[in-house]
Amino acid sequence: MTEFVDCDSDIELFEMSAEKSEKALLVNTTDRDKISYSSADDSVNVGNEPGHRKVVLNKQKEKTKLSGFLLLLSFFAAIGGFLFGYDTGVVSGAMLLLKTNFDLSSFSEEVIVSVTIGSAAVFSICSGVLNEYLGRKLTIIIGSFVFTAGAIVLAVAQNIAMLISGRAILGIGIGIASMTVPTYIAECAPSELRGRLVTINNLFITGGQFIASVLDGAFSYDKTNGWRYMFGLAGVPSAIQFVGFFFLPESPRWLISKGKEVEARKVLCKIRGHSYVEEELQEIIQKFEEERESTNNKAEEYIIVRVIKTPSVRRALILGSFLQIFQQLSGINTVMYYSATIIQMTGIRSQSTAIWLAAVTAFVNFIFTLVGVWLVDKIGRRKLILSSLAGVLFSLVVLAVGFQVTALNSPPVTTFESSSNNSKCFQYRSCESCTESLQCGFCYIEKNTYSAENGSCLPYTDPSMSSEGRCNSTKLQINLVWAENYCPSPYSILGLIGLIIYLMAFAPGTYWLFVGIVIIGFIIIYATLPETKGKKLEEVQALFEKGWCSDSQYDQLKNCNETTIDAN
Repeated sequence: MTEFVDCDSDIELFEMSAEKSEKALLVNTTDRDKISYSSADDSVNVGNEPGHRKVVLNKQKEKTKLSGFLLLLSFFAAIGGFLFGYDTGVVSGAMLLLKTNFDLSSFSEEVIVSVTIGSAAVFSICSGVLNEYLGRKLTIIIGSFVFTAGAIVLAVAQNIAMLISGRAILGIGIGIASMTVPTYIAECAPSELRGRLVTINNLFITGGQFIASVLDGAFSYDKTNGWRYMFGLAGVPSAIQFVGFFFLPESPRWLISKGKEVEARKVLCKIRGHSYVEEELQEIIQKFEEERESTNNKAEEYIIVRVIKTPSVRRALILGSFLQIFQQLSGINTVMYYSATIIQMTGIRSQSTAIWLAAVTAFVNFIFTLVGVWLVDKIGRRKLILSSLAGVLFSLVVLAVGFQVTALNSPPVTTFESSSNNSKCFQYRSCESCTESLQCGFCYIEKNTYSAENGSCLPYTDPSMSSEGRCNSTKLQINLVWAENYCPSPYSILGLIGLIIYLMAFAPGTYWLFVGIVIIGFIIIYATLPETKGKKLEEVQALFEKGWCSDSQYDQLKNCNETTIDAN
């Protein structure tokens, strides 16, 4: 037996099929209160007077298909992820041009890059309040508007202050989107498609990084204004999202939380592409009624206090925070924001070549995100994240070993040019120590691709040449090379290989630190993360009511030790 609900009228139709014959019961009523659904015995009560019928359903649930409207909704929502990815990818190439155009110090570079992350962190917290009172739809519209404004400010920036302001405004939009978009998609998606649709947001993040890297490469030849196009074009997808979301519905779960059940039913029907939504609707309503009753009983407490005091919510919050922490601390921001710089450190001299190679690594990241989208609902979230962490761990080891071996085999300074005697660059005795200084670069004769002879450490003000000595020209003699931020080494290629492997899965001391963090993350996630494949959001919450456990099967969850780590 299947249930059909006409969401646009006051007619409730329940079709009952038997083995050899089909019968239909058509109920006409103008009062929806006379029709109620009971999940306890899978029945529908029609009316509350004697003689009214109780129809017991024997529903055969069909696998939910991905409707065109749901795909369109996920696409427009995931543009928020694209914007985040685009900003992450575009800054890698843009910083190479900004450094020359604005004569940026290392501190200014760090501020321009990190101010976006800082403002995003602050406003991702603030967006929780916006989501609660304004809804997911309006919050996303606000975020896309702010991001567009930030892109415009960056495109017309005339000084460092405008660059920092524009990047901060971008961070506000990113913070709002990063909090709201996954929530909106998860609340709209059916349980069997939720993992794949939420992962679309991650796909758009890596897609945005790849598109940004390609545009970086295309505009890298315009040394004066190329960075303006790189930053300004970010406003195009955010403007598309801004307009598109005026025509998309609000999250049905948010509507139910505000008591708008009729509107929520219509939205569910439209998103699902069919009218078999009554059971799902009642489950959501029941869950919100339980939460509302719990809230009323603890009205004097702040919501964060209720979260901490509720064991299942507390466990989910802790584990979710760990997932985000290890994702960020595994080095993804360092790798993506400075991928072009890292590639230059492997010995790539041309800025444009380094930017294009950064686009290649971003493409690898994008392709393997597609693999993740394909695998997430096939092998499950738990296995996928653990295998991904293992790949990240291996790649970080390669990166760390590559930079460590390169540092240990740094070419020596063997030539001391008299003109540099009064410079502090004269005190350095290796390429590694020389290029670590912000005022010194390594000038050498190239013996072959990866070795150097007659190296000297010279001061510079223009990164393209030394301010004195043999390399005081942009047109050097044959085999004479100027390197202000890298050292030639046969082991440098390990850095590029490690970077590619890292993106497929997801200073030397820095990468060893990331290695340690990923090992800790792998152990904690392996021990505590349950599988949520095919589970509704309400069922996912039930998983965390079973205590700390990594197995997703309900029968095995019963045997999980509920006394470990957390206690009531």
